Amino acid sequence: MAAAPQDSDPEHTGVHIEPPQSLVRALQAEHGNAGQAWLATVPERVGRLLARWELAADRVWAPGGRASLLVSVRQADNTPAMLKLSMVTERAEHEQAALSHWDGSGAVQVLRSEPADGALLLERLHGEVSLRSLPEPKSMLEAAETVRRLWVPPPAGHVFPTVTERTTRHASTLRESRDRPWATDAGPLIDEALAAHAELTATSPEELLLHGDYQQGKVLAGDRAPWLAIAPKPVAGERAYDLAWLTRDRLDTLIALPGAANAARRRVNKLADSLELDRDRLRGWTLFRSVVAGVHRLTRGQREDGELLLEFAGWL
Repeated sequence: MAAAPQDSDPEHTGVHIEPPQSLVRALQAEHGNAGQAWLATVPERVGRLLARWELAADRVWAPGGRASLLVSVRQADNTPAMLKLSMVTERAEHEQAALSHWDGSGAVQVLRSEPADGALLLERLHGEVSLRSLPEPKSMLEAAETVRRLWVPPPAGHVFPTVTERTTRHASTLRESRDRPWATDAGPLIDEALAAHAELTATSPEELLLHGDYQQGKVLAGDRAPWLAIAPKPVAGERAYDLAWLTRDRLDTLIALPGAANAARRRVNKLADSLELDRDRLRGWTLFRSVVAGVHRLTRGQREDGELLLEFAGWL
C-alpha cells in the first residue's frame, strides 16, 4: 500500500489533494517504492506549484491518467487551466518537449512548465468529450485532420527516440515470447509481425515528430480549436507508425460488424489514402503494434483483450 498522502495546505489549494487510486496502482506497479515515495510528496508539490504560479485548485481529475496527477485550476485572472504533475522520468521529459515544440498546433497548449518538478500547466480542454463521442466516420475524419498538424520536423538535437529504436525493443520482447507455452497458437502471427518489423525498419522514408500513442480517446474538444491531442509518447519517424492505434480504434464495435475482417482492411486502406501514405507500410505497422499489444496483454493475464488484438492483427 502507498503511504497515505498528507493533506496539502488548504490556503494554497482550497481542495483536498489526493491521487486517484488508478494512479496509485499504476505507479506502484511500474515504479515500486520510488512511485510510492513520489505519491507521498504529491500534496506538498501541488501546494508549492499553486502558490508559485498563483493558481486556485478546483478539483483533482478522477479517474485521471495512469502516469500523472491532473488538477483543474484557475489562474490569477480566473482563466481555467489544467495542472499536470508527473514523476520526473524520460517519458515526462519527452512529452513536455513535444508539446512545447508543437506550441498548440494540433495539441494542447503548454502555458507554463517546471521540468525539475515534472509539472505542466496546460490549457483546459473538455476532458469529458473526446473523438469517441462522434459517429465513427466523423471521428476518423477529425482524427486525420488533427494528426496532420502534429507531423512536423522534430527540433534540431531532439531528445526523442526514433521509431526504430522504440520498436526494436518491442521486437526483442516479442521474440522472447515466441517460445512460451501460451504463445503456441499465436506463433505464426508473431513470426509475421517480426518479419514485417524487419522489413519496415530496413528503410526510413521520413523522420517527423509523431504523437506515438495517437487514438480517438487522446483527442479532446477544446475552445481554441475544435479538437486537440493530449498525452503524447513522442517518437521521430514515419507517419504510418502513428496511425496504428487509430486503425484499431473502437475494436469492440468493429468486431461486431458483419465482415469485420474486410471492414478492418478497408479502414487501413481508407486512412492510408486520406493521408497519402503507403498502404502496405500502414498495414505492416498496424500488424506489428497490434501483435505486440496483444502478446503484452496475454503476458499480464488479460486473455480476452489479448486474443481480441491478435484476432484483429490476423485480419490484416
